[in-house]
Formats: sequence, C-alpha cells, structure tokens
Amino acid sequence: MILRTCLLPLALLCCVTPALADDDDLMDRVEHGYADSDGVKIHYARLGADDSKELVVMIHGYPDYWYTWRDQMDVLAHDYTVVAMDQRGYNRSDAPVGVDHYSMGHLVRDVLAVIRDNGRERAILVGHDWGAAVAWQVAMSAPQSVARLVILSVPHPAGFGRELANNESQNADSQYARDFQAPDSHLALTATGLAGWVPSADVRAKYVEAFERSSFDAMMNYYRKNFPSQASANAQPAAKRTFPRIQCPVLVLHGLQDRALHASGHNDTWEQVDAETTLVMFPQAGHFVQSDASERVSYTILNWLSL
Repeated sequence: MILRTCLLPLALLCCVTPALADDDDLMDRVEHGYADSDGVKIHYARLGADDSKELVVMIHGYPDYWYTWRDQMDVLAHDYTVVAMDQRGYNRSDAPVGVDHYSMGHLVRDVLAVIRDNGRERAILVGHDWGAAVAWQVAMSAPQSVARLVILSVPHPAGFGRELANNESQNADSQYARDFQAPDSHLALTATGLAGWVPSADVRAKYVEAFERSSFDAMMNYYRKNFPSQASANAQPAAKRTFPRIQCPVLVLHGLQDRALHASGHNDTWEQVDAETTLVMFPQAGHFVQSDASERVSYTILNWLSL
C-alpha cells in the first residue's frame, strides 16, 4: 500500500527557529484551571491567555499528561491562547470509578467543557494517541466546535479499522491494547514504569509525580471501553462503517518509527475530510512524535496554522 502525503512548503518546514523554553520557566508561566464536565473536574494548563487570540486545546494520550505539550505550548502561545488538558483519570483531573465513565461520549464532552470554560465556542484541537482519537470524535460529533484539527499518530477510525481488519502486522502490534482490556491489567502498572519512555531524568521525575496522582484503572478503562476487541474487530471493522465527514482542515503528523501505529493507517484520510488535508511524516521519530521531533512538530503546527 502506498502512502500518499501532502507536504507543507519546504521553506516553511525548514525555517530558522529560536530555542524552546526552559521547562521550569514554562511551569512558572502557565495558569491552571478546572472545567466542569457533568460534575467531573477536568484540569488544564493555559499559556498566552488573551481573548483576542484563537484558542488551541491540546489533548494528551497514554501514558502522558498535559506537560507533554510544553514545547508546543511555548511556541504557539505567541499567537494563540493555548490550553493543554489532563484527560479524566490523569494527574489533576478527576478519575471517576467505573468503565462506563470513560466512554468516548464522556471524553468528547470533557473537551467541549474545556473550550466553554475558556469562554469560547470553538477551538483548534491538537491530539496525540488517545487524545487524537478523542479529537477525531469531537470533530465528527461537534463540528461547530472545531476550527482546525491537528492529529498526532492515530489514524482516522476508518483507516485504523481497515488496518486492523486487513493488515496482519498492525493487528499483531495492537495486541498490547487488547491485553490492557483485562480487568486486572492496571495492577501491573507503576508510576515509574509508565514514565520510562521519557528520556530526560528531570522531566521523568515530573511524570512520576503526575502518574502517582493518576488512576491506573482509569487509564486502562480507555482501552476497555473504546478499543475494539479481537471479536468485534473481526465482526464489524470500522472500515465498513460510515463516519460523519470532517468539515475543517486537518493536519496529520506521524513518526515513522512508531511501533504501535503504522503509517499506512493514514492512507485515504483525505477521503474522510471535506477540507484541506495535510500529512507530514517524521522518519526518525517514534510514537511520541511531539517529544522525539519536538521543535519540528512545534513549528510545523505553527506554520500550518498560518497558511
């Protein structure tokens, strides 16, 4: 299968950029808030607060928290009000007990609650991993609330369903997610283990603290409630479903070293979108592309938003 890509102009991708901010400096500059999502408190960090600037809402995945977006926040905050949220179950957000509290409907409403709490009716959404899966769904179910959509790593559900049904390698590499669906999967998790992917020791320590405040059971509930089991994937792959078409421009960023999600899942993404669709591949980056190619990702998003 051939992956077609629509690349940003080379001059924009290769522009000279200033150094990113020091982590501790950013922590001192962000403001913290809590949105009420039907009684569940959703924590977010905000930078560049200005009612005259367009709102960007950033949504992390597993295992992560709002701080994953620190470099992108620092770059975008010059021109946008940037809000990075903790998804429910993570860090300083509430972690309601029970798998049904982690349905996609609840996760979508959490994002909409954060947008409203910042006094806006719509926002640019940026999502990675489960955050990307949620962002796709917000754009489909509440198109009036999404001005633009930036997706990191996770294919559109039609593309991912197609790969699960037809790509043996992707199917095999998704077994970890089915293992996470086990009722006791959270018992094997530790804060230190979850933070093991973070390369910097200083930053890793912040992650350990955040994960110690989090619910491991909640993290697994994302998979238990929303990831297709082997049986359901075989019975009705998402590729055979019809999805509401995306109405806003879409930017997809993917690290080609990603071992969990194959780039081929992004093939034909443009068939699901009624607006401009841009795909950018990062050959040396892995699943956490916002970290592995931090500066390139930050300025690719910034430049794409300016087009």
